[in-house]
Amino acid sequence: MKILIVYASTEGQTRKICQYCADVMIEEGHSVELMQASGDDAVDLARFDVAILAASLHMQHYQKEIAEFAASHADGLAKMPTLFLSVSLAIVGGDAGELADLDDIAKRFAEDTGWHPRRVEQIAGAFRFTRYDFLKSWAMRWIASQKGQQVDPHSDTEYTDWPALRDLVTGWVAKTGSHG
Repeated sequence: MKILIVYASTEGQTRKICQYCADVMIEEGHSVELMQASGDDAVDLARFDVAILAASLHMQHYQKEIAEFAASHADGLAKMPTLFLSVSLAIVGGDAGELADLDDIAKRFAEDTGWHPRRVEQIAGAFRFTRYDFLKSWAMRWIASQKGQQVDPHSDTEYTDWPALRDLVTGWVAKTGSHG
């Protein structure tokens, strides 16, 4: 299959997740084009069988570049199987209220952009202290403490479940390949 993966990333975890997905799909024998959303994205979606879009959640919003991509390509995306990977730390705690909020944010994103992905998956992100400025580092340490998370403010802490992500994307692509 020909797979398009488009992402927006702030500190790099979403980029890492998408690169991993691309590597897995290439190992499976698929053709993959990986691109960072830039707001000026001219791409012929007709060249692809499926598309994966991914973005990280910050202050209840995704990056504007992915929103612009989704909005400008909503019609083309509607003609193919699509998967949206929503990356955040909120999923880590498993709090039912926060999980419902994540679903609501993804639904609002779909309404705002006009792109309604066929599947949305919440993916755990990372604390990227090596990329935070002083204020963000302080805020993220406070958030971690409120959630009972022990973090080292001098190194990154990943929560992404790589084997589960592999199973997710290989299963999704296999299913879409057999069911269109």
